Amino acid sequence: MRAGPVLALAACALFVAAAEAADPPPGRSVPSMGNDHIASPGAPHPPYNSDPPTSGPHVRWVAKWGAHTAPIPLEVQVHNLEDGGVVIQYNCSSAPCPELIAKLEALLRHPDLLAMPQAMIEHGAEKFLRLIVAPYPTMKAKIALTAWGRIETLEHYDQARILQFIKAYIGIDHHPASE
Repeated sequence: MRAGPVLALAACALFVAAAEAADPPPGRSVPSMGNDHIASPGAPHPPYNSDPPTSGPHVRWVAKWGAHTAPIPLEVQVHNLEDGGVVIQYNCSSAPCPELIAKLEALLRHPDLLAMPQAMIEHGAEKFLRLIVAPYPTMKAKIALTAWGRIETLEHYDQARILQFIKAYIGIDHHPASE
């Protein structure tokens, strides 16, 4: 290869790295704990390296996409993340927060998200947005957004940040190549 193309590739790589440093991806990166399957929620496994988890041991089934009124077992929600989902969880244990829940659940109908083909998943004849909104009364943050290997925590509803996180990670499948 001649020096010209090599220099052009190197300059391009530096430009991409500089752009990412100036505008980092949303959320915080969490090292992957892999994709091991376990028999059931609560089955023994190493502790997750984030709360809520962003990867690691999980069951073979997923939670129903959409709004939930009860917490989702961690070992179930991790599989939703592996399938390209984003999970939004909230902690209203100190005081009821119906307005926050309504705003979060409204994201399930947000036109920008529904217009993203990769954000949708088919089960039978139905299509679902790869998004879950559920309570998590024991977490420290008010709101937590998780995707495979990424987490963002918020103390207040911030639609712009939440949409940025969802749009960046929804629909990215994380199954091992051998599956």
